[in-house]
Amino acid sequence: MLVAVDHADARRISPGGGFGSRGERTYQSPPATPTAPGTAAPIDRSMTPRSQAAQPAQAQPAPGMQDPARGRFGGFGGIFGGLMLGGLVGMLLGNGIGAAAGLVGLVLQIGLVVLAVMAFRRFFGRGAAYAGAAAPSMQRQASGGLAAGLANFRSAPQPGASTPRSSGDEIGIGRSDLDAFERLLGEIQAAYGAEDFARLRARTTPEVMSFFAEELGQNATQGVKNEVSDVRLLQGDLAESWREGDTDYATVAMRYSSVDATRDRETGRIVEGDAEKPTETAEIWTFARRNRADWKLSAVQAAA
Repeated sequence: MLVAVDHADARRISPGGGFGSRGERTYQSPPATPTAPGTAAPIDRSMTPRSQAAQPAQAQPAPGMQDPARGRFGGFGGIFGGLMLGGLVGMLLGNGIGAAAGLVGLVLQIGLVVLAVMAFRRFFGRGAAYAGAAAPSMQRQASGGLAAGLANFRSAPQPGASTPRSSGDEIGIGRSDLDAFERLLGEIQAAYGAEDFARLRARTTPEVMSFFAEELGQNATQGVKNEVSDVRLLQGDLAESWREGDTDYATVAMRYSSVDATRDRETGRIVEGDAEKPTETAEIWTFARRNRADWKLSAVQAAA
């Protein structure tokens, strides 16, 4: 619990939730990565209407499987209902206890078959999920500053070999893109701490800029200033990349350390954080670019 609070205090840009836009995937959770193995905080502040974003698919029950919306027995209602109705009719027509006993035996046999099928599906479904999680992620931990960050993308391919691509990389993220993500992490954090609106505007989408301006305005109203320095990227993975029309998106999980403190504007007294001790933060940043122009920060989510 103490560690969780320490990390939460360090999240100035993403205070426990998520904001911005991930296009059609705004309200979908990005894939888990070694850097962020848990579920990302959902985006709860976005200008993207839910009607325009692809919603998580509703799980449809397989034929003959339980459908919670239709009651406890769901799809089996037709089968069990028919069998029970047939047994009752048989008894009413005079078949007696023997028919009822036969009905009970048949129902028990069907129940055993159903349980076996469910166990089979659950076992192999779980195996498939683990297989998917074990897919190559090009992950490799690194330390030593921003220049060494995102080393999982820099596996030094042999001359002539293509840059490794993760299974979720639909557009082919290259080294120049990775350099841009790494650079933007430090530049945006520094601009946010310096309350430099011009630098923030040049590196973020208008939507993200509006959220930053709102947060910085609230700090000014409360008479405090958030200072962020010494940002060091420790580990990173590409979660996914995709294209929507003329816009490319790339979601990256990043764990970084920074010196993060909030001061009283008048006295300079530390009111939150530590101006000497660095803290670690794990966040998921989504970058966007139109017509292959410069990447800009499009969304931020806290990593669970």
